[in-house]
Amino acid sequence: MNFRQVHLDFHTSEKIDGIGSRFDKKQFQDALRAGHVNSITVFSKCHHGWAYHPSDANEMHPGLDFDLLAAQIEAAHEIGVKTPVYLSAGLDEKTAKAHPEWLVHFKDKGASTPYYNDFSNPGYHVLCLNTPYLDYLLPQIKEVCERYDADGIFLDIVSVRKCYCPHCTGQLIREGKDPSDEANILELAERVYANYCTKVRETIDSVKPGLPVFHNGGHIVHGRRDLADFDTHLELESLPTGGWGYDHFPLSARYVQGLGKEYLGMTGKFHESWGEFGGFKHKNALRYEVALSAANGAKCSVGDQLAPNGEMDMATYNLIGAAYEELEQKEAWLDKVSSIADIALFSNEAANTYYKTTYEDRIAVSTAGAARILLEGKYLFDVVDFESDIDKYKVVIIPEGIPVDKGFKAKIDAFTAKGGKILVSGSAGRYTHKDEFAFDLGAEYVGSNPYNPSYARPEFDIYDMDKSDYIIYSEGYIVKATGEEIASVRNPYFNRTAEHFCSHRHSPSSGEYGGAGITSGKDGAYIAWDIFTEYATRAPLIAKRMVMYVLDMLLGDGKTLRTNLPAQGVVTLMEQQSENRLVCHTLYATPIKRGEGIEVIEDLIPVYNIDMQIKTDKKVNNVYLAPSMEKLPFEIKDGVVSFTVPKVECAQITVVDYE
Repeated sequence: MNFRQVHLDFHTSEKIDGIGSRFDKKQFQDALRAGHVNSITVFSKCHHGWAYHPSDANEMHPGLDFDLLAAQIEAAHEIGVKTPVYLSAGLDEKTAKAHPEWLVHFKDKGASTPYYNDFSNPGYHVLCLNTPYLDYLLPQIKEVCERYDADGIFLDIVSVRKCYCPHCTGQLIREGKDPSDEANILELAERVYANYCTKVRETIDSVKPGLPVFHNGGHIVHGRRDLADFDTHLELESLPTGGWGYDHFPLSARYVQGLGKEYLGMTGKFHESWGEFGGFKHKNALRYEVALSAANGAKCSVGDQLAPNGEMDMATYNLIGAAYEELEQKEAWLDKVSSIADIALFSNEAANTYYKTTYEDRIAVSTAGAARILLEGKYLFDVVDFESDIDKYKVVIIPEGIPVDKGFKAKIDAFTAKGGKILVSGSAGRYTHKDEFAFDLGAEYVGSNPYNPSYARPEFDIYDMDKSDYIIYSEGYIVKATGEEIASVRNPYFNRTAEHFCSHRHSPSSGEYGGAGITSGKDGAYIAWDIFTEYATRAPLIAKRMVMYVLDMLLGDGKTLRTNLPAQGVVTLMEQQSENRLVCHTLYATPIKRGEGIEVIEDLIPVYNIDMQIKTDKKVNNVYLAPSMEKLPFEIKDGVVSFTVPKVECAQITVVDYE
């Protein structure tokens, strides 16, 4: 899988003529060279439903009079650039209009989807893969495999999708199942998606066995390894400016890196999101996003959209080239790496899968809040599901929203029996069948805190904050300390009601003791608020400081990496065993919100003299910056190698060679 990819959208209305009229082989190649691109996903079929080549299985776009797909593949291959081929699978507007009986029927009439059931709005309509549409799609895929030298197949807008169309409800009725039962609808949706993926694989393998294929649903669902196994590799769609934000990709990447597949981070050149013509982000933003992919063990893909006339926009490829030229110089230190982590963060989304609740809600707020604290606190962590091997970690975080059944308890008990520690927050950590903690956290559960908000009073020194009663807005819980009490709950005078209110928002702390706020026991520690949700939604410094204090306590002297990189910086540590080296990535940028919540990176402010201490049992013989190869002085004491990175401007790789 290549590092420097472009995903070239080409969703083009039949109302536009002159399709590909300005395509020029040399200009196409010049753009790829300017962008330092070595793989470009080109189009067989778009969301409008048209083919961009002569087709027996589909119809060629009426404004196109030559084989654009063949011309693009030939031009790319001539200069050593790979060409996976894109087909829109879930959307085909031409077919949707011709066969409205093949459409997905949403129960909420599309209120929670960007697509539509009616045709009164400009936009696409989702097709059901449990209809004859699948028999129309598969020959299109086969035709591409037979006629073109495709380096892979990318199929878009597909996922396990609940559908209430006559085909789906009729099938359930024939099977003697009630279609009004949501469980039956979801179970059929699972079967429909599995059947689609299986038939796609069989179709491809009948022509080109083993050809890479990826089914894009916009998100890799945590805990659904069975879904990921339908893909030969994973593409993590995560455009920070398109609604994903800069927190999403690290969290997603740190989950999929444990699945044993190659993966890439997919961002875009757009100022906002997909389908934006004439939108450009600053080159520094793209430099950072590409470096962030590399720091998390991913290859990279940048989204572009080709103009209907087929001419590549050189401003776009000069922009991409600013990022990819740097990446190209670093690739020797990026391939075949594995993450080093002290902490495992259990995913709420994976818990939804494990406990057979809905997995349609993407990454839970509490998981995102925990990941944000870990990133800002410079902890090395992975995101795990219930199938992950957690023995290699020192601390496991079980965030609010994750209960404990017999199987999960056995997994955690085995971990703590070997010396591992757990951090449990808020509503997590209690049995599924009774309100009692499943582990020794130095706390006895009493009940939900009737006061909201409530106050936290740390009983420890915080290096940049004084002791006080700090407001916590998230749900709190009453516990009695049976072990060490590290912080306490303080009650307000009363909850805010029409009869009882004080000042503009909530009543102040009364100072009254409301139970233990943070406790420590044999198995680990407990925080008596939904503290990660608190940080995700309100980001109070006290929430982060309390979590960091507890994590440092649980890790003790076992923390692998320590640094003075500022909070907005990102640090990861990878091992490249084939080359006997540790690869440390440090990144620094300050996304700001402009417009209506768009996260933008424009200026890159360098930071200097970043101290690093890495605990390792390796015999270190060299520390240097990559790709410059500048050697750094270092010291080794008590199994810790210490050095200073003189400057980080956007991103810097530091390599620790060992014997």
